[in-house]
Amino acid sequence: MGNAVKSLSQQPRPSDIADRTERLLLRSTWFRTKLNDIAIGALLPIFILLIWQVLGNLGVFSPTFLPTPLAIAAEFQKLIVSGELFQHLSISLQRAAMGFLIGGVAGLVFGILVGFAQRLEFLLDPSFQMLRMIPHLAAAPLIILWFGFGEVSKIFIIANGAFFPMYINTFVGIRNVDRKYFEVTQVLNFSKSKQIFRLIFPASLPSILLGLRLSVSISWLGLVVAELIGSQAGIGFLINYGKQTASTELIFTGVIIFAVFGKLVDSAVRLLERRWLRWRDSFQG
Repeated sequence: MGNAVKSLSQQPRPSDIADRTERLLLRSTWFRTKLNDIAIGALLPIFILLIWQVLGNLGVFSPTFLPTPLAIAAEFQKLIVSGELFQHLSISLQRAAMGFLIGGVAGLVFGILVGFAQRLEFLLDPSFQMLRMIPHLAAAPLIILWFGFGEVSKIFIIANGAFFPMYINTFVGIRNVDRKYFEVTQVLNFSKSKQIFRLIFPASLPSILLGLRLSVSISWLGLVVAELIGSQAGIGFLINYGKQTASTELIFTGVIIFAVFGKLVDSAVRLLERRWLRWRDSFQG
């Protein structure tokens, strides 16, 4: 009798079964929606590749000018089989990560300091804004003259690009916190530290994450500039080597690798943004 009662108590209740079914349906709907979004996003690139391949096969343009997607894929396969792709890609990723960490962290720190202290804004911000307007290509020869063609100059170029988006968006995010919120925290008797960590940082987080996304993107662009100017390894080196040997397929392979990995890094930051800003109710389109 006791075992029968125990077995009956262990059986799932109808409400639990309904909840589980609802969760499975929601997951299935989410998965189908994502697949539909990916399929819609892939339509245009696939159409372009098909037209490109057909025109190349018909001889509409020279293979030296514009190689077909299959020729580029063959060059890509050759780099994978030889192991060169992973070697050069790992070097490029290390450079980009190091430059981003140095420049991004410095931008975050200075953005917080200038955002909180108006005197520091008067002291530092005009100089930062002036330096921000110097293009990568204009500053690169001077950086190479100072540090040579080694790793230091490449990381400096990347860090220089990563600094300013992070600095500006952090500074602007802190300064754009609504004054009314401070009045509420004063009524609630919040301490200074509680205002900073419970109000200012959460309210400025969307702007800081936007700065993070832009900083990562410009770090990747800075990597391209650094490696194209002078490098003995990396994806930029492959592009330069393709230019010297008139291998258009190799140049396209390097450009596509830059584009694909840049998109992957950007998508990772966007995923982080969605998770950290789940509380924000905004228009989704």
